[in-house]
Amino acid sequence: MKVQVNASNAIHNKEALETWANEFLNERLSRFVQDVTSIEAQLTDENHATKGGDADKRCMLEARMAGRAPLAVTAFGADQNLAFRAATEKLEHALDHAIGKLDRREHRVRDTIRKDPEMVDAIATLPPQS
Repeated sequence: MKVQVNASNAIHNKEALETWANEFLNERLSRFVQDVTSIEAQLTDENHATKGGDADKRCMLEARMAGRAPLAVTAFGADQNLAFRAATEKLEHALDHAIGKLDRREHRVRDTIRKDPEMVDAIATLPPQS
């Protein structure tokens, strides 16, 4: 899974952050590797021009999937680590929901044995149960 990290000028240690984010996301979202082609992370300091405050770091994660619309989540935290981890948890939940929903929808499309002519004939020849 390709991971791209974009950080505002107020975020420090961008190279180390990009390496850590790549490893962290690939580990946490490894079960979605067949569905997710890339993830883009955007980290910003919402009020970097003024003094710091509670939950002023924002992390937006966007997962791009083959043949499907992208999913995006946003989380805020007191520091970039907390914001990133919260966004990752939200993205994991969103992917579970979206991919699970697709699996359920695909399941409904499948044929059942009730429509199989051989099974219908086999059931018709069974003796009646008492």
